[in-house]
Amino acid sequence: MISGRTRILGVIGDPVLHTASPVMHNAALAATGLDYAYVAFHVRSDQVQTVPAAMRALEIRGLNVTVPHKVSIMEGLDEISDEARVIGAVNTISNDDGHLTGHNTDAYGVAASLEHDGGLQTFPSKVVLLGAGGAARAILYVLLQRPEVEEVALLNRSAGRAQQLAEDLDPEGKRVRVGSLGDCDRVGDAGLLINTTSVGMEPEEDQSPVADETCLHDGLVVLDIVYRPLRTRLLVQAEKAGARVVEGLGMFVHQGARAFEIWTGKQAPVADMRRALIE
Repeated sequence: MISGRTRILGVIGDPVLHTASPVMHNAALAATGLDYAYVAFHVRSDQVQTVPAAMRALEIRGLNVTVPHKVSIMEGLDEISDEARVIGAVNTISNDDGHLTGHNTDAYGVAASLEHDGGLQTFPSKVVLLGAGGAARAILYVLLQRPEVEEVALLNRSAGRAQQLAEDLDPEGKRVRVGSLGDCDRVGDAGLLINTTSVGMEPEEDQSPVADETCLHDGLVVLDIVYRPLRTRLLVQAEKAGARVVEGLGMFVHQGARAFEIWTGKQAPVADMRRALIE
């Protein structure tokens, strides 16, 4: 029950009505018995710079940050974690007695999902990454931290955006190769394919970022970070080709779990968080 001692957590974004974060986090709070409440705040782009002061004044313990604010929110924070600074985006803010720290838990989320849901203790030497947005930036950061990953094919509709991302995170150009989304040859000898585009998300669930499904093969692990629907067209294609598939819900849950632990100092009830999203 909410009382005068209840602490506030939340998420900011524009739009934010679609977010599943309140369902997931309130389930975690109920499971752990912590006196917090998690709510969604609709914040427009022209309002985002008021958020840090509001967090301090209202003593909001923590916020998740979703599109389009992951970069613009950074300017008003007191501290940025090393990981978030390299990635260039913040998706979690913690408030420690008015000191606001920006974190990025997307990187942790994808690594944990591939390990726990995909069974990958080590990553394949060749990886294909579809998209060049904020999620792709966090995932590329993770991939380049793994010495066993020798080459990442970064495929995107806009070559310029992909090239900029490659130069930002692989300035010497040793491990990232840029190409177009339709570059099927890059998938043929890869061991891991990750989709970070919105292609296949509801209400366009009949679409796939891989137009030629013959590119997919049984030596591939395929992660689609889209989780609505859970079984995207890409994952259906991949299963048909004999590939191992990893649903995007896992990354969402694990990044949320890491944020929960930053805010509360308690171990996140991952199973309860996942269950709340699929029931």
